[in-house]
Amino acid sequence: MKPRILFGGLFHETHTFVQERTRWEDFTVVRGAAIFEKRGDASPTDGFLEESERQGFEIVPTLDIRATPSGTVEDSAFERFWSEFSAAALPALERGIQGIFLVLHGAMATVSFPDVEGELLARIRALPGAASLPIFGVLDLHGNISARMCTLANGLVMYRENPHTDGRESCVRGTALLGRCLREGEVPRMYWCRPPIVWAPPGTGTAVDPMLALKTYALRTEAADPEIWAYNYAAGFSFADTPETGLTLSAISTAGKTRSHDVLLGGAQLGWSLRERGDIRYQSAHSVLERCLRSPTLSGPTLLVEPADNIGAGAPGDGTGILRALLDHRVENALVILNDPQAVAALSDLAPGATREIPIGGRSWSADAGPVVLQATVLSRSDGKFTLEDAHSHAASMSGLNIEMGPCTVIRSRGVTILLTSRKTPPFDLGQLHSQGLDPTGFAFIGVKAAVAHKRAYDPIMAASFYVDTPGPCSSRPETFAWRNLRRPVWPLDNIDRPEFSFA
Repeated sequence: MKPRILFGGLFHETHTFVQERTRWEDFTVVRGAAIFEKRGDASPTDGFLEESERQGFEIVPTLDIRATPSGTVEDSAFERFWSEFSAAALPALERGIQGIFLVLHGAMATVSFPDVEGELLARIRALPGAASLPIFGVLDLHGNISARMCTLANGLVMYRENPHTDGRESCVRGTALLGRCLREGEVPRMYWCRPPIVWAPPGTGTAVDPMLALKTYALRTEAADPEIWAYNYAAGFSFADTPETGLTLSAISTAGKTRSHDVLLGGAQLGWSLRERGDIRYQSAHSVLERCLRSPTLSGPTLLVEPADNIGAGAPGDGTGILRALLDHRVENALVILNDPQAVAALSDLAPGATREIPIGGRSWSADAGPVVLQATVLSRSDGKFTLEDAHSHAASMSGLNIEMGPCTVIRSRGVTILLTSRKTPPFDLGQLHSQGLDPTGFAFIGVKAAVAHKRAYDPIMAASFYVDTPGPCSSRPETFAWRNLRRPVWPLDNIDRPEFSFA
């Protein structure tokens, strides 16, 4: 008889410092049997479906919901998810299931629940028949992982790469561990450790330290001890004001508390020793451009990367910092992408080649200088739909292969080409530009609203890349945020002589 596995997905990275609220209507919702149609879309859910076939699971689907990173989620959205999930789960539990698998993020927060994943796991455990079932799943590397999550689950596997090229593969690993649990009849538990460190996303790429060192340590630990089923290193999400925000380490283990805590302590000490490597600061866009324009012409685009308006971390994507710098320095042949549905709508009646004066961007963040008024010539428009060119793109871990930017308009003004979107879309795949008839290799400068996840797509085509400091809600300086709920002391917000590591 095939093991029956209850499946659900709840995925959101919540930026609690922006004013917007994320509603139920902002989520893409896939219910019931329609979840099986995600097979082949390169998402984490696809990885679960593929590995479940190999494991011989009978999947009992509930619902799978996800939204682009954005502001605090309304309580009603979570309660709507729970209502539908529990309505599907209760009859399945009554009939009998052997395990539960969840696709989660790990940094979701609502108005009332700063640890949504922990709350969800607690509610699942309270369902009749679910208290002792093995619960496995997958979490994003940028989750703010709580002790509650790890206490209530048996096997939450986390992405190992940033950019998240392994979202699907991590789900395969997690599903395989559930299969191991059911075959061997041994149920692991999770152990957790929190060093007092907060790193902004630009310091969490896994190609360099500190995350590369933690990754290497984790892989060596797993290889050396078969009772450590998985060793997780979560960089945390620094734009969420929650008690557990920051770096956490966890182990899926049958090795017992003492040995598991020992290997977690080793990782915590390593992370602490490298903490300054994750604290990265940048020059202004103006100073970077001044230096670039004095240099010889490069054969390929120079990237101006602005983490402060990182769409993939919940920023609005309409910041004007780089656009203003390009215009002020009279840069020719530059490209930027702005999310501005108002501008798209205002240009909707213009034919390609026509020009109109219009305000662009700068509407969503109080520290921005505001909209830039331009004489905009329309080059093209589209419905904004495209398919990822790279199935391992960071974007696939968020949305699968098929992306919708909403209605789009490409304009040009004073030497700068601007792709205007109606739905904020992280710049993680070159298909975004190619779908609009834009060849990124033909531009001298490209503004990129990202932190790390763009690198897989853009690094192969660049001549040079510079991170720049602009106004925006995803600043790489954590001390600039009004923290209220974060457990203190934490570095670099506080001076710490002797760190205390929390364990569970």
